[in-house]
Amino acid sequence: MADDLTLDQLRQHIDALDDQLQQLLNERARLARQVADVKLVEDGNAVFYRPEREAQILRRVKERNTGPLDGETVARLFREIMSACLALEQRTKVAFLGPEGTFTQQAALKHFGHAVDTVPMGAIDEVFREVESGAVHYGVVPVENSTEGVVNHTLDSFMDSSLKICGEVELRIHHHLLVGENTQEKSISRIYSHQQTLAQCRKWLDAHMPHAERVAVSSNAQAARRLKDEWNAAAIAGETAAEIYGLKILRNNVEDRPDNTTRFIIIGRRETPPSGQDKTSLLVRMKNRPGALYHVLKPFMEQGVDLTRVESRPSRSGNWSYVFFIDFEGHKDDAAVQRVLESLEGEALDIRFLGSYPKAVI
Repeated sequence: MADDLTLDQLRQHIDALDDQLQQLLNERARLARQVADVKLVEDGNAVFYRPEREAQILRRVKERNTGPLDGETVARLFREIMSACLALEQRTKVAFLGPEGTFTQQAALKHFGHAVDTVPMGAIDEVFREVESGAVHYGVVPVENSTEGVVNHTLDSFMDSSLKICGEVELRIHHHLLVGENTQEKSISRIYSHQQTLAQCRKWLDAHMPHAERVAVSSNAQAARRLKDEWNAAAIAGETAAEIYGLKILRNNVEDRPDNTTRFIIIGRRETPPSGQDKTSLLVRMKNRPGALYHVLKPFMEQGVDLTRVESRPSRSGNWSYVFFIDFEGHKDDAAVQRVLESLEGEALDIRFLGSYPKAVI
């Protein structure tokens, strides 16, 4: 029937649907306010952001979607609706590895939506401290890249922290070569970027700018900021940094791998209940003996628990001693995971639970 409607009739129908959508959105917002009131009556220290609840909602959105909009698009729309409704309950403050315009900020907005206050920090350990002090509710830090592997500063920060991982974000990373208004393109002799980004673009730089000096800085956004007063330099950063700092994109997508993806984690002060599709992260310090890694991995094999990542880092308890960072599927409350933890307790010197959290949905 819709195929026989005139253009004017179609527009009238769209307007009517917009009216209904707006009424329903405001009704949802009123219910969100009521939820906040109930929580405050029941508990003066109520928790408003519930990672497991939001993950369950977004999964249902994708499962029931019938198109023509794809599931990812619809889930992102609902992400923003939930973000705006949550802001009526409590405005969430999120620290991220800054300055403004970094991929970490993009990850924060992808996970929490745009109705949050993002607070840039100068280093990863500063993000941890800001969350630990209670100055912000949550923090977002990078943990691994599909091309260059783990971010060691993030792993090391967990050794002295009691914070818990309460979520993860996967972000497809596209790097661009940026220049400023004063840049003389034929005279570029220096490239600024984060050391991880320079590594992710190594082959492109070798092929197209082999003689340019590569200067590592604290973040891609910091690299973009440096171009304001330099005529012979360029930066590698994302599109957001180009927009914020008024730069021109000279070359698009200079990353070596088109599927280049970075995984970020959300850190907070509370543990997260099961969502139904979860991951768990542990820090395990083993006895210094032959076969230590074997004894770490054996319980996972015996219980059929899927490992997703194993990394070793030098322990701060002594030379040539190591700790293992382990990610695996499942929640710490799962029976199989409980049996794994019981087995590890008999083999390890120390086990630190870093968090069980919903797997990335969008």
